[in-house]
Amino acid sequence: MQKEIIPFTADLGTEVAFSQAIKVDKVNLESLLFISGQASIDEKGNVVGKGDIKAQTRQTLENMRSVLSQLGATMDDVVKVTIFVTDMSHFNEIHEVRREYFKKGNYPASTIVEINRLALEDLMIEIEAIAVV
Repeated sequence: MQKEIIPFTADLGTEVAFSQAIKVDKVNLESLLFISGQASIDEKGNVVGKGDIKAQTRQTLENMRSVLSQLGATMDDVVKVTIFVTDMSHFNEIHEVRREYFKKGNYPASTIVEINRLALEDLMIEIEAIAVV
């Protein structure tokens, strides 16, 4: 895949754990993967990290990594994420954990939205993604 990270410009502020934009060359495009919203749920359907946004973000991204792996992809192939969070005050903590999963200079484009609640009462975050392989 040919992927070009569009750098942050001075008028858009400083870089955080996402890219301003990503350009993917359609000529080399093989597959688009649309990853359904992943949450902090273990293999038995239990919520992991109740009340702990870092633990929930980490488990959510581990679940995403697992789905990508099953499809022959990695976190480096992710070009866009949409994050749904029940409390935007956790923004910095979420980005701190994201930096463990996405490499600087290869962050996906990103949207984060605060919502009222998620599918299960104890969930604090859900992340969906688009990857190109």
